[in-house]
Amino acid sequence: MTTLTAPRRTTYTDATAGPTFLRTLRSELLKLTTLRSTWWSLGIAAALSLAIAALYVSASDGGYPILGVLLSAQFTMLVAGVLGAIAITGEYATGMIRSTLTANPRRAQVALAKSLAIALLVGAATAVSSLLSLAVTVPISSTAVTWSDPTQAVLPLMLGVLAMIAYALIGTGFGLLIRNGAGAIAATVGVLFVAPIAVNLFALGGTSWQWVVDLGRYLPVAAGSDLTAIPTGDILQPALTLLAWVVALVGSGILVLRRRDA
Repeated sequence: MTTLTAPRRTTYTDATAGPTFLRTLRSELLKLTTLRSTWWSLGIAAALSLAIAALYVSASDGGYPILGVLLSAQFTMLVAGVLGAIAITGEYATGMIRSTLTANPRRAQVALAKSLAIALLVGAATAVSSLLSLAVTVPISSTAVTWSDPTQAVLPLMLGVLAMIAYALIGTGFGLLIRNGAGAIAATVGVLFVAPIAVNLFALGGTSWQWVVDLGRYLPVAAGSDLTAIPTGDILQPALTLLAWVVALVGSGILVLRRRDA
């Protein structure tokens, strides 16, 4: 007599089994792009970028369009950071993080896939909004863009995209560490927005607080401003500063994810 057996199911019982990284990345991109909060965030960032760039060029009597695009990052960085935070904490709020880790128990892989998905989406959105801002501001500006000199146009724009990705990943790192939406957003806003204001207040205190001002150069926003300065100068120090923030926060978040229950 022939014995019928049920088909074998593929299960992942340890941290060494699970889907490939590319499959995990596709899954994270799908989740990000199907959330309304993602498109609201990207839409607000694009609108701010267009409005601020156009306002700068109009108010400065034909200001340099590239500078207008880069100046808008002082505001859109908060949107990028918040998006990075809620992309992580949203799963903890709904409990979906448990389903994610059940489907793929490789926690470090999941965290890296989430981070890369956020980086790709924010980078693409920043590049598109920058091009749209230029399309609006170049025709109304009396200052021609110096495309022939990479340090005056192309390079600052490319570095601006990288800086925006770094801001988003800083929010991602806080999301992985704190796991609470309000807490992660507060920490992100504190580092990206409040801390530079506090440093500027210390600068009013004279030379006795100069060490605080010097440390302020290593804040993400200060590093981003130095990185995208026109003409582009020494990019090594600000680039390493942003990289250190991202690696420290995301790396710490991955360690927390691996050691704590979801």
